[in-house]
Amino acid sequence: MTNYIEISERSGKTVVSRKRWQRYLLLGLATNVAFWVLAFLYLKITPPTYSSESAINLPGVGSNTNLNLPDIGQASYENSSPYSSSSSQDPRENYKFIAESEPVLKAAAAQLNMSLKEFGSPRLKVVDNTTIVTVEFKGSSPEEARSKSLAFYKALEDRLNQLRIQEAIKRDAGFQVALKSSQKKLQVAQTKLSDYKARSGLNSEEQIKDLTTNIEQLRRQRAEIIAQQQQASSRLKQLSANLKLSAGQATDAFALQTDQIFQQNLKNYSEASAALTVLESKFLPNHPTVIAERAKRDAAESALLARSQSILGRPVSLSNLGQLSLNNTNSGTASRETLFQELITVQVDQKGLTTQAQAINQQIVQLENRLKKLAQQESYLDALKRDMQVAEAVFSSTLARLDLGKSNAFGSYPLVQIVAEPSLSDTDSPVTPKKTYVYLGAAAGSIFSSIGITLLWLRDRKRHNSDVIRTKIKANKR
Repeated sequence: MTNYIEISERSGKTVVSRKRWQRYLLLGLATNVAFWVLAFLYLKITPPTYSSESAINLPGVGSNTNLNLPDIGQASYENSSPYSSSSSQDPRENYKFIAESEPVLKAAAAQLNMSLKEFGSPRLKVVDNTTIVTVEFKGSSPEEARSKSLAFYKALEDRLNQLRIQEAIKRDAGFQVALKSSQKKLQVAQTKLSDYKARSGLNSEEQIKDLTTNIEQLRRQRAEIIAQQQQASSRLKQLSANLKLSAGQATDAFALQTDQIFQQNLKNYSEASAALTVLESKFLPNHPTVIAERAKRDAAESALLARSQSILGRPVSLSNLGQLSLNNTNSGTASRETLFQELITVQVDQKGLTTQAQAINQQIVQLENRLKKLAQQESYLDALKRDMQVAEAVFSSTLARLDLGKSNAFGSYPLVQIVAEPSLSDTDSPVTPKKTYVYLGAAAGSIFSSIGITLLWLRDRKRHNSDVIRTKIKANKR
């Protein structure tokens, strides 16, 4: 009886173990079949996706421009490299942000008549330690992926041009404000300078130099004239001593000599005096002929004195007239008339030189006063000139910077260079799905699921054997 029970229990356990093993085997087969069915179904249903890869370069070369303005100053324009500003700032990240922005993607999608969702976003990767950014686009065909890349570059360039134009407009507006301000200051400085020149009569430093030169020339001229005047005075004194006449008396003598009426009266007086002398030697003083001739002489004398007084403007005696006579001879061979003539000439020259020296003294005084006044005005004129030069330098440099700034439109947004054109993928090599990866995934899933199910079966078997042993122990105790 006991043997029968043991045989029955052993046969029952074998049947249960076989059923349990079959159950785990079916589960493993079902799991593996599911993995491979899903893998093949994924390869069948999932459309292939192709990629187009390219690369762009952002130049980092800076530029520096200097412009010299003669007699004004210089203007400089520096466009520093965007990579040298700060280690924490990378212009490639800025371009990456712009490239992934909605306006760029919308514009690129519009070129291909796609929606933004259909067009998708590019995959951008910044290559370390370079100025290069790689770009990858995906599409349902190699041509579509490449078309997306080309449309993307065109949209990106258009967007950068828009940003450059906006920056240029704002920069020009700022420059125009500064230019108008500097131009207004320059006009004010020029107006002040021109008004002061008109009021003061001082136009330049050359005017003061010319005035100083003129004063020095007048001083030299005055010295020469004074020397000539002293020489003429010495000559005048010598002639006056020789003739025992002053220059005024010599002038009176020439005035009397040039008057015909005086000369006729003098002739009459001389003839009458000569005739009277002859008659007085022959006749008595009371002789009628002597009396008549004496009366004639006296009449001629009266006429002579009256005429001389009329000419000289003062009464003159006969002795004075005799002293002023030019017909007498001087010592040597020179005639008295020649000496009189020279005396008068020297006197005229001396008076002319004196008058000329006085006039030059007046001119020197006037010019010195003028020089003092201009010297005082020169400091203020220099200040106005400096103000105008500063205003002119600021205006010219601002204008030059404006022109130089217009010539460089790529300061904040450098040109984008496509160093690798968008590639065209092979139709047999899509990006997704990758058959190799799918097969490897399905195989890995099968292996892991099989291992997992086997481990579950072994644990279940071990647990079942433990239960059987515990049951036997309890039966033996009974």
